[in-house]
Amino acid sequence: MRSDRILLAHGSGGTMMKELIEEIFVAEFGDEILLRMDDAAALDIPTSRLAFSTDTYTVNPLFFPGGDIGRLAVCGTVNDVATSGAQPLYLSVGFVLEEGLAVADLKQILVSMRDAAAEAGVRIVTGDTKVVERGHGDGVYVNTAGVGALGDGIDLSGSHCRPGDVVLLSGTLGDHGVAVISTREGLSFSTDIRTDAAPLNHLVAAVLEAAPDVRCFRDPTRGGLASTLNELAEASGVSITVEEPDVPVNEQVRGACEMLGYDVYQVANEGKMVTVVPAEQADAALAAMKAAPYGAEAAVIGSVAEGPAGKVYVRTSFGATRIMDMLVGEQLPRIC
Repeated sequence: MRSDRILLAHGSGGTMMKELIEEIFVAEFGDEILLRMDDAAALDIPTSRLAFSTDTYTVNPLFFPGGDIGRLAVCGTVNDVATSGAQPLYLSVGFVLEEGLAVADLKQILVSMRDAAAEAGVRIVTGDTKVVERGHGDGVYVNTAGVGALGDGIDLSGSHCRPGDVVLLSGTLGDHGVAVISTREGLSFSTDIRTDAAPLNHLVAAVLEAAPDVRCFRDPTRGGLASTLNELAEASGVSITVEEPDVPVNEQVRGACEMLGYDVYQVANEGKMVTVVPAEQADAALAAMKAAPYGAEAAVIGSVAEGPAGKVYVRTSFGATRIMDMLVGEQLPRIC
């Protein structure tokens, strides 16, 4: 690269853009399909059914304890595809780069994406790059889309929850939100909490094998566990009760949320999975979660009841019950 900063010319379609693509993007990703440099990637899909998802990431700051926008983008889209029960296979990546972005920072983001894709077993096969004027892009925005192979007979949906079902959570709540907010200017607290951003497709596959009648998977990202469970309760026309003592929360996360006035149930997560299963398969599903990468702290956290439809409750350690409200407005800006 002739410059250590992104210039408008890197988005011009000319020689400098060619240099950026070949020396930065292709050098890190280097998939044989990507190396063809075609306008579309021709893919082999070993099934007649596909799962497809897309997401855009605008996190601020770009780098935070345990990760960055690159890891976040790959893990987030892998997990979205995996919630359908599909095996994620391919990703596309689109970048909006701000003029002045340090090339070294871009390289670090790409390395994180490459490593996360390798961990998940997915391939980055196509992409796009645009450059915007200084002051119009917050460094970099990343869009990712994912394609996965969906086996015959798999039909998971948030509308499938039934009375008597059990709710599982794959690990501690709020780690990502606190990791991001702890790096923000103007905050006086510090923790050693790291983002939980992780690819969970192997965990999902293990749970599906152990508990074949899984109703649904959902990753509690923006809006946290509260928004996720409210969406499931509404879609299925059921109520859900969460047993507060059973919900795993890191004490540093709990303390940070209390200090800032945040509800830990509404804080975003990027490496956790909510699963609803029939009661008779709950033990098998929990054991599979705990044995999988990123599932060691998994727990059964609640149950599904007939009604009132669309309501989510929290039962405290004292036996009192309160409503678990869906997030209203903005709690933690720019965290995914």
